[in-house]
Parts: sequence; structure tokens; C-alpha cells
Amino acid sequence: MTSRFAELGIGPALVSGLGKLDIQVPTPIQVTAYPVLAAGKDASLVSETGTGKTLAYLLPLIERVETSLQTVQLMIVVPTHELAIQVHRQCCDLAQQSGLPLRAILLIGGTPINRQIEKLKRKPQIIVGTPGRIMELVERKKLRPHTITALVMDEGDQMLTSDRLPVMRNLLRTLPRDRQMIYASASDSPVSDAVFAELSPDVVKIKAAITPVNPLIEHFFICCEERDKPDLVRSLVNAVGPERAMVFVHRNETAVIVCQKLLHRKVPTVDLHTARTKEERKAAMELFRSGAAQVMVVSDLGARGLDIAGVTHIVNLDVPTASLAYLHRVGRTARAGASGQAFTLLTAQEMRHIKTYEEELGIFFKQVHLREGEVVSGPRPGAPV
Repeated sequence: MTSRFAELGIGPALVSGLGKLDIQVPTPIQVTAYPVLAAGKDASLVSETGTGKTLAYLLPLIERVETSLQTVQLMIVVPTHELAIQVHRQCCDLAQQSGLPLRAILLIGGTPINRQIEKLKRKPQIIVGTPGRIMELVERKKLRPHTITALVMDEGDQMLTSDRLPVMRNLLRTLPRDRQMIYASASDSPVSDAVFAELSPDVVKIKAAITPVNPLIEHFFICCEERDKPDLVRSLVNAVGPERAMVFVHRNETAVIVCQKLLHRKVPTVDLHTARTKEERKAAMELFRSGAAQVMVVSDLGARGLDIAGVTHIVNLDVPTASLAYLHRVGRTARAGASGQAFTLLTAQEMRHIKTYEEELGIFFKQVHLREGEVVSGPRPGAPV
């Protein structure tokens, strides 16, 4: 039977590689984006978390890379180290399984720049990294971007914020004028959309499979006192027994406290936040991905772009103040047709957020509480409804 990817016009090497990675059927965003990007057009890809945006731009762009040339041709810029590592891994896996002689390197801060300069001497065709480190290498004349034919801004709404925009503008000035530009995001952002339209007046806007929240996620909330939240997370993890759970917090200090409480109760846990070094964050990610850690306590930097298989539960210890932030957090679970559960811990003063989420995202929350080590439906006697 002919591969659905082959029907799009994707070459046999990549089709074979996708099969080896057990990727059999293209997602709607991949189907819609392929002919546009393969034609070299600038494009804005907007599709919900977990719908395959990375492959949507990688497949057509990798096919256009000239493997015989020892020059950088594709640049992928992302807002966080974790997302850079993930995209780089996907590039390498796809090239390796497809038997393509592609070289992709990772350029992020927090790691020795001299080591990255040495890697650039190997003449990679693809670079993946964060804008600050990439621009630093350009300014040192160690990276010459004049041969780049395509630039991707992944999590584009984060790449074009006011704090990152000056660096991105400087970087764009170093690229050829006829380079292709791709903007990928999980959600619309009028501000960044307007900026990208200015940078690329002929942009083709592509949307596919946009739904507010995955319908396979169940949403629960527990009303409690702020001081009780760390202990409640520990009790909740014991009650639901997650295969893998992500606990979201606002502050680094909270992440450390919750992680220590869970470790004290013999729950394999890691924390991921900006106070950790690059090496510590990478080690935490590997432990969680491998299943050696059952729980990851993470600040909001982990809510964007990370694709971790097998996350069964999300716990919001600190309440997301915007519905979009809630969507990105819970989007870590219920991937690839699996189901998931999301628990949000709120004080009586924070209860207003539930109504906002329900109205803006079209979802429904059940109120629950813990009793004798089990999650029980309905409010605890005397708790706010």
C-alpha cells in the first residue's frame, strides 16, 4: 500500500525513515503545510499543541537541503534550550533513519561556545538554537549565515515578543533577502502575527485542526489553602499513581520545595526551571523521558513546545492566570490518541479562573477532593463550590 506521506510527494528516503520511527499517517497540519513549504513560500503555521508542527516544517525543508553542499542552509530558532534539544533530536533521528548524510548541530547558551565553534567547522547543513547564542556566533564571524535558504521561528509568538524582537531583527539582517521564512505556533497572537506580516508581507497563513483543548483530557479542580498546596500535590500523586506527571509552578523555589517533598516520600521526581544549569536541565529531561523519574516539577518554561511521550497527568499547583497558559500546560498530556487528566489547585480567591477557562476554552471542570488517600467527586463539606 502506498504511504500516505508518499502521496504528498515526499521522497522514498524520508518515507522510509518515517516508517522506521513508526510515523505512518500525516497529520492535518503536515498535509496542509507540505505543498506550501515545498514550493519555498513564506508561511505561518498555527496548529494546536501535539499536532506535528515540527515535522510539518522539517519534512519539506529537509528535502530541499543540498546534502552535497558543506554550507548551512536551514536555521531553526527557538525560545528555550529544552525545545532546541528536542527539535535537534528530531532532525538527527529523521536524518539517521532516512539514511540521509545530513549534519545538524545544536547552538544554545549555557554550554561552552568554543565547543560549538569546533562543531561549526564540520560544515553542518542545519543549525538549531536560541537566538542569543546564534547571534553571538554570527558576530564573532564563526557562523556565516549568508548561505541560509530557510529560517524557522518555532513557537513564533514567543520569538517575536518585545524582549526577543531586537535580536531577531539583527539576525534577519544577516540572512539573504530571498530566504524562506516559517513561523510556527500553537496559537494565534495578534501582536506577533502583525510583526511577522511586516517581516514577510507575502506570508501564507496555514491553520489546521484548531480546537481549544484536546477532548481526551479530563479537567478537575481542588479548592484548598495556599499553604497546603505542596503537601496536597504529594497526596494527589500518591492517590492517582501517574505513569508520568508534570507539576507546574510559577517560582523556582516552589519547584525545589515540591520536588524535595516528593523525593522524601520515595516518589522519583526531578525539577526543571531556570535556576538549574543547562546540564542539570538536560539530565532532568532524560530521567523523565526514560521513566526513571515519575514526576517532573516544572516552571512555565516547560509548558511550551516540549513533546514528552506518556505524560498521563498534569497538576497545576500555581494557577495559570490566562486561559492560553492553561491550554499549553495541559497540552503535555493526552498525546497520540491517549487520554489524560489535569488537576488544578485553587484557593477560594482563585476560583474565578475556573469559570474563565470554561467559557474561553469550551471545557468543563469537575470539583474533587482527597479523602482517605483517594480522589473523591464533589466538594469537601464546607469547601467553596
